[in-house]
Amino acid sequence: MEEVVDQSLREMRDTFASGRTRSVKWRKTQLEAIIEMVKDNEDKMCDVLFQDLGKHSTEAFRDELGFVMRSATTALNCLDKWVVPKKSNLPLLFYPSTGKVISEPYGTVLVLSSWNFPISLSLDPLIGAISAGNTVLLKASELSPNASAFLAKTIPSYLDNKAIKVIEGGPDVATILLKHQWDKIFFTGSPRIGKIIMAAAAEHLTPVTLELGGKCPTIVDHHSVSKDMKSVVKRISGGKWGSCSGQACISVDYVLVEKSFASSLIEMLKPMIRSFFGENPKESGCLSRIVNKKHFQRLARLLNDPGVQASIVYGGSMDEEKLYIEPTILLDPPLDSEIMNEEIFGPILPIITLRDIQESIGFIKSKPKPLAIYAFTKDENLKTRILSETSSGSVTFNDVMIQYMCDALPFGGVGESGIGRYHGKYSFECFSHEKAIMEGSLAMDLEARYPPWNSFKLTFLRLAFREAYFKLVLFMLGLKK
Repeated sequence: MEEVVDQSLREMRDTFASGRTRSVKWRKTQLEAIIEMVKDNEDKMCDVLFQDLGKHSTEAFRDELGFVMRSATTALNCLDKWVVPKKSNLPLLFYPSTGKVISEPYGTVLVLSSWNFPISLSLDPLIGAISAGNTVLLKASELSPNASAFLAKTIPSYLDNKAIKVIEGGPDVATILLKHQWDKIFFTGSPRIGKIIMAAAAEHLTPVTLELGGKCPTIVDHHSVSKDMKSVVKRISGGKWGSCSGQACISVDYVLVEKSFASSLIEMLKPMIRSFFGENPKESGCLSRIVNKKHFQRLARLLNDPGVQASIVYGGSMDEEKLYIEPTILLDPPLDSEIMNEEIFGPILPIITLRDIQESIGFIKSKPKPLAIYAFTKDENLKTRILSETSSGSVTFNDVMIQYMCDALPFGGVGESGIGRYHGKYSFECFSHEKAIMEGSLAMDLEARYPPWNSFKLTFLRLAFREAYFKLVLFMLGLKK
């Protein structure tokens, strides 16, 4: 495997050095090929997503295939604007010099994708890297083996295989990849693995983007949204159970609500779950399964904690053979339990009660910074407090998860929930180095008559003289008092 990696890396570096990937035409050709690949292989992609995760075809298209096509189309339509150098308005002090910022590709980048959305979390960063003009090595997750095999087999048939390569394998392959020097590393996964990636990148001072996760809280201010509670409950249910059975970094992790309203919220959630998945969710075909036995056993361990088990008010049934966990609601599980101190990443929803919804601010601040905060409220004071007193990758009011789908907004975490951002133009910027360009003039200069004066002092004097000169001109023109 080391030889394969070495050969792939050499070929990608040679391709980048040739300048081929810097061409806007080349980038557009690759983006068009990604769109064509998804269209040509829609059924196959849906099949592998069902084999790996039990995803329904509608969910697969919504969260993965459709998302990738929209992302690639946006990049294709906007690339001409993104690559234009940005003119800088320099202070008068530097006249007649001019300045601009150009976006240049990093070079050869490594993309390590995740298993829960194995198509979109592989191809979406790839779209950004290609848009910026890089060569790319993609390692898809071994935990979604069918999707990984599909990408490894299909991508070379559509994209420039001297510039874009796919490699399969587990932690041993990732370890080999991380020993090499890359120009950029993009990783999606857990904070634990993110620390390993960052430590390896530090050896070569390689820039990283880490898309991690965290416990995304949802605040329900029933006082201000009482007339819209049906929509609130539907959106919370969709945000918890509707996308990969809660195995998503941006899914609702837990709900904060006033104690007086908790029982009403639970009673509204129960029929909503049944309307989504029927009386027997296991046989509905609409609920994704847990990815593998290891993750199933982790979730089972969380639920089997005696304090947590006592807090179950709905669901709780499990079937290890079918990797199925019923949509489950907890009411006030112990705050020191494991389920309240690590990202759940499964179909389990704790509801935490507070005396006053304003206390939700302090509760969130006591936890590591989440990837997202969701808040259902029309109270402008509460909104202001959430924005000014908490820190998170994003905040969404009166909805959940939609911020991820919006290419006009950056997506990324802060602190333990991630480093860096991407999506839309932000993906282009994620994989680009912004290089400052300044062009001076030889029209004005001062002679150095005293040898002890070094060039820095002379430059400073020249700038000071120039500034004084222009101030005098402005004063004489009556433009400055």
